[in-house]
Amino acid sequence: MFSLTNAIPVNNIQYNEQGLIPVIVQDYLDGTVLMMAWMNRESLQKTLMTGETWYWSRSRQELWHKGITSGHIQKVKEIRYDCDSDALLVTVEQLGDISCHTGERSCFHKVDNRKVAPPADTLSGVFEVICNRRDHPVDGSYTCSLLEGKDNKILKKIGEESAEVIMACKDDDPEAIASEVADLFYHTLVALSYHQIDIKDVYRKLQDRRR
Repeated sequence: MFSLTNAIPVNNIQYNEQGLIPVIVQDYLDGTVLMMAWMNRESLQKTLMTGETWYWSRSRQELWHKGITSGHIQKVKEIRYDCDSDALLVTVEQLGDISCHTGERSCFHKVDNRKVAPPADTLSGVFEVICNRRDHPVDGSYTCSLLEGKDNKILKKIGEESAEVIMACKDDDPEAIASEVADLFYHTLVALSYHQIDIKDVYRKLQDRRR
């Protein structure tokens, strides 16, 4: 995949016989696949020009500005095309965190019809499990025991895991470093969940600093 910039003519895109190209839309923070839609030459040009997604409706045979009526607009962060130039990947900031007309975050659901958004990055997946334990406690769960112990227990563990990361690094032990950092990440996610901080807020901070 390659970044699509203004230096690359839209004419290089390979449209199908109907003049359309399939577009996969992905959350720019955690990578969740939000939806699939179609663009034609005009909608791609409008997307590039406005910085918000425009698609072609095959059923209505017209352009549509995503979210213009619902308020769930997609702010484009990056557009990529595949190696054959016949498919696009658009990463977006999804306003309202809803992309599907059903009111769900993602248009993609499991084959058993459970309305669960597709898995995103590993940290977001672990965080989702932790939040589920917070909201729906399970007997014998280590995560629940940490949350029940509140800050005193959670922060004590973060301190211990931080020290273990330092020791693993001092020993220059790659396997131990990876293991201890994983433990530190996990316990930090528990702290975020306990304080009702969304992991996406952390991602946003990192994105801001990256810029």
